[in-house]
Amino acid sequence: MTSTPRTRPRTVALRRPSAWAAGLLGLLALVVLTMAVRAAAAGSPADVAKAEEGKPTVVLVHGAWADSSSWAKVVRRLQQGGYTVEVPANPLRGLTSDSAYLASYLDTISGPVVLVGHSYGGAVITNAATGDSDVKALVYIDAFVPDEGETVVRLATAEPGSAIGGDPATVFDAVPIPGSTGDVDLYVKKTVFPDAFANDLPRKTAAVLAAVQRPVAFSALVTPSGAPAWETIPSWYFVGTLDRVLPPAAQRFMAERADAVTVEVRASHLPMVSRPSAVTRLILDAAESVQ
Repeated sequence: MTSTPRTRPRTVALRRPSAWAAGLLGLLALVVLTMAVRAAAAGSPADVAKAEEGKPTVVLVHGAWADSSSWAKVVRRLQQGGYTVEVPANPLRGLTSDSAYLASYLDTISGPVVLVGHSYGGAVITNAATGDSDVKALVYIDAFVPDEGETVVRLATAEPGSAIGGDPATVFDAVPIPGSTGDVDLYVKKTVFPDAFANDLPRKTAAVLAAVQRPVAFSALVTPSGAPAWETIPSWYFVGTLDRVLPPAAQRFMAERADAVTVEVRASHLPMVSRPSAVTRLILDAAESVQ
């Protein structure tokens, strides 16, 4: 009897996922976990303690040619006062999309919010907070407060004296944005930045801020604003009387139009860096009014 030799089963080696794929899966897992944690935040001990104290969450939104770190000194002071502080990154890609992103971010926060915007960030909070019943106060720091249909460029140049209102070629360095239809990223020239933005700061500090600036897409500055949140939400305004980017006269006009509680301080366009205590006091004024 002839036996048929047995065939050994072939071992199939499972391919390990590439490092890139593994990293992507890990990132997606982290996003899901973060969303789950935020969704459960309403029952967290920290949130319960915040509710018992009656303190709103303070959300700080930076402007163009800056990033979240520009709020560092203010964050430290607010945290020392027992406030929960959120400082989301402003994409600086377009007023409509930036506002939509902030609105989405606000949806992840439970309880009352005091929403603070600096410079271009003021235009973003004006749009993002519209219709959001959790936003109890708007605070504008040397900020744009557009009405419906207005643009940042229009408001910046409505009054004489803006350092960014002259010939764009002498103020900005433009970098094409790949994939866009003619849009460009604007950087403030390093020779312009210190005197325009940081005229009450040491030159060395101003030089660092000029070097680390984040650009804003040109289209963001010429996009008409939508229905303004300040029509229904109480507002506060910080006027920097030394501001050479957004002239104080323009700031006063916008603050008065929004019926904002207004303070005036001898400060440049970056008061959160040069006068953080004064900025914090105004934010606390707004926060205490909604407790």
